[in-house]
Amino acid sequence: MLLVGLTGNIASGKSEVARQFAELGATVIDADLLAREAVAPGQPALAAITERFGLGLLVADGTLDRAALRAKVFADPRELEALNAILHPDIGHRRDRLVAAAQARGDRIVVCDIPLLFERNLVADFAVLVLVDAPRELRLDRLVRDRGMAEAEAMRMIAAQMPAELKRARADIIIDNAGSRAALATRVNEVWRELLARPAAIP
Repeated sequence: MLLVGLTGNIASGKSEVARQFAELGATVIDADLLAREAVAPGQPALAAITERFGLGLLVADGTLDRAALRAKVFADPRELEALNAILHPDIGHRRDRLVAAAQARGDRIVVCDIPLLFERNLVADFAVLVLVDAPRELRLDRLVRDRGMAEAEAMRMIAAQMPAELKRARADIIIDNAGSRAALATRVNEVWRELLARPAAIP
């Protein structure tokens, strides 16, 4: 099994790359999906979040108002770090279980889609680091145009992540996503062939 860490700053196109890897045959473990599972009603992480940030973040059916939480934590780096301290250990345990299951099945390539891979110091957990990147101005435009965010909120979310330049210096493979979908698909296929050629490796 080759264990791959896939990351990229917000609106870089990382999720689309993960989707294409899955279509090519990779086992994809999505940290965002694991985060949603972690904050489902009845889960310990949700209880810890409401204890830290207040019951006002719950909607009528007991689920988390993710937009309200996002607005709260991205306005204050200390609040964001407090949320990460609650969520990331839980997400890490869930990911470890899925990686172990993939290894037991004999899966060839396992891609862990982790937005904050560098920020959470997870570099040593992976044999290969793949970074998806796009210019900051383009990512800001995608957040405002495609996700309907206010520009100020989008800028706060971008500023909360490590600058892409620092991540590029540490990545093994870079997928630039400033062009067309066809160009992205061509590049993803190139990277897929490169991953298939690498020997199995689990740090």
